[in-house]
Amino acid sequence: MKRPFAEIQSIACHLPSQTLDNAELVKHFPHWTSEKIVRKLGIETRPIAAENETAADLAVAAAEILLDNGSCEHEEIDFVLFCTQSPDYFLPSSACLIHERLGLPKACGALDFNLGCSGYIYGLSLAKGMIETGAAKKVLFITSETYSKYINADDRSSRPLFGDGAAATLVSVAAKGTKEDPIGPFVFGTDGSGADLLIVPAGGHRLPASAETAIEQPDGKGSVRSLSQLRMHGPGIFSFAVDRVPPMVEELLQKSGKTREEIGCYVFHQANKYMLDRLQELCNLRGTNFFNDVMHRGNTVSCSIPVAMADAWQCGMLKPGDWVMLVGFGVGLSWGATLVKLPSHFTV
Repeated sequence: MKRPFAEIQSIACHLPSQTLDNAELVKHFPHWTSEKIVRKLGIETRPIAAENETAADLAVAAAEILLDNGSCEHEEIDFVLFCTQSPDYFLPSSACLIHERLGLPKACGALDFNLGCSGYIYGLSLAKGMIETGAAKKVLFITSETYSKYINADDRSSRPLFGDGAAATLVSVAAKGTKEDPIGPFVFGTDGSGADLLIVPAGGHRLPASAETAIEQPDGKGSVRSLSQLRMHGPGIFSFAVDRVPPMVEELLQKSGKTREEIGCYVFHQANKYMLDRLQELCNLRGTNFFNDVMHRGNTVSCSIPVAMADAWQCGMLKPGDWVMLVGFGVGLSWGATLVKLPSHFTV
């Protein structure tokens, strides 16, 4: 019996109403200007979760938008995948809490997985595998992050970059008559030796949170943070991306048998404008439909690819029937890429 194909049927996004704009950042870092931030990062505003708003809250809001747009009924969902690095609790899994809040059937699986900027690619592979093995027919795959809660207000290296948000993706059995696999192939990579390039050192069992880990200290480079807050080595992350992403793009093209010209749109992890400009050049993608717009989003980590897909769809850059290359890279260090073809009935 021929295995079923999996396809992306719908994407819905939810961004917090509260924002952090460059004017506010300039008050905090007076040696900067709003124009300088936009010129370097391409970011003007970032959605920021409220103090009492969690990644699960954002996830539920995104999922409710998707379930209200007519893509499917609540009772049709038979698995929830939740990707986050900012869970509500160490345990239980946030996916179980989201399942309950959405009123999904009891005969529905739910699990969390912890991955950052490449999480959307990995999650698509998991959803695809569940559908193609018959374990599920409709997977509600949600990414949600609130990195802002890990960032010190005086951390000038991280605070201008990151925004919070959530995206819900419905991955389902492809429509009858689909002749070409709409998701895949995949390329993955990992380099744990770079784990300390983007890390929250304290708070887990390796280094439990304590009064000592909460002490904020200057890093000698103009930023302040504690061991319980996010620490990023920007130059190291940049070097990793420009080293790993171009060969990954080449490998995916070779694996798929497609040329650059056959790809209708390129959607990379929306790290920042400077990095995307550099990667577009190194991957020989000048003149292609390469989505690069972090102006009002910032880096939303695992949500950046689906949010960018929704934005690209809205502006007409992403069209049904076109092949889209999705590329994720970052914290871990972890990277992944795949091709997807959106069906004619795709909705945002």
